[in-house]
Amino acid sequence: MPRAQIETGAVIGTGMMGPGIAGALALGGVRTVILSRSEEGAARGLKKALAQLALLEENGLAQTQQAKELLSASARLEETVAGAGIVIESAPENMEFKQDLFARLDAIAPPDAVLASNTSGLSITAIASKCKRPERVMTTHFWNPPHLMPLVEIVCGEKTDLALAEEVKQLLVKCGKVPVLVRKDRPGQLGNRMQMALVREAINIVQEGIADAGDVDLAVKTGFGMRLPVYGVLEHQDIVGLDLGCSVVDYVTRDLNNEPGMPRLARELLAQGHLGVKTGKGYYDWSKKDAEAIKARRDKFLLEFLKRWKPGE
Repeated sequence: MPRAQIETGAVIGTGMMGPGIAGALALGGVRTVILSRSEEGAARGLKKALAQLALLEENGLAQTQQAKELLSASARLEETVAGAGIVIESAPENMEFKQDLFARLDAIAPPDAVLASNTSGLSITAIASKCKRPERVMTTHFWNPPHLMPLVEIVCGEKTDLALAEEVKQLLVKCGKVPVLVRKDRPGQLGNRMQMALVREAINIVQEGIADAGDVDLAVKTGFGMRLPVYGVLEHQDIVGLDLGCSVVDYVTRDLNNEPGMPRLARELLAQGHLGVKTGKGYYDWSKKDAEAIKARRDKFLLEFLKRWKPGE
């Protein structure tokens, strides 16, 4: 059976990502079970997934009645995985834990099942190292928040079956996502490689006194970040001309922070116990800013964007 016709799935994890991933599979017609260690945790995950689907319908982004009927919750991992065509893990980013979990999944899932991790940075090759069928293991990295963000990165490990990854890509298209195929298992995958380069230079700009944190974020939000959804980085290079592009990059990169690792400022804040929102201070004073309001504003923007967005145009 082609993977794009998978009829049953399981999503392990009920935290930040699991419910949204499960909802996406259900929107693609996949009967999906949300798995947790306890029935109570699974029920909470299901409630969150249903609320996210309701939000999509309220904003005219999906018809969700069938998807809601395809969702369920359980704490019975072995029984559920034994009948699943695709299993997506969204558990804590701990390599040893994921390796042991995937070895267990490999032993109980059907021989033709896809085993996928939602890891945002760990090596899928290493995660699959204890599996007897590593060719069926891959990363499907949904971006946060998964019920709103279109992108899913499909990362192939050293032994992943490329044809199977292409079939999973078609399944995700059916689920309303925009999947990209990452053919080499490298740190940061695709999107996070670019994002971490931006994070490092943003911190460096504050560290060097070029601008403060507020103006750095404002420049991103009202400058190049505003056009990125419809105007890609490499499209821009081609449009302005590679001669100009090479000249500017050669000049600017001489002054960029090219040291490996986080810039000094981040480590200084960390040493002082300033972790951001969770401690009340980071690059900002969070006694004067509302993190929940910022996330709500983010989600509202994404909803309004998605109402008008036409993929491929």
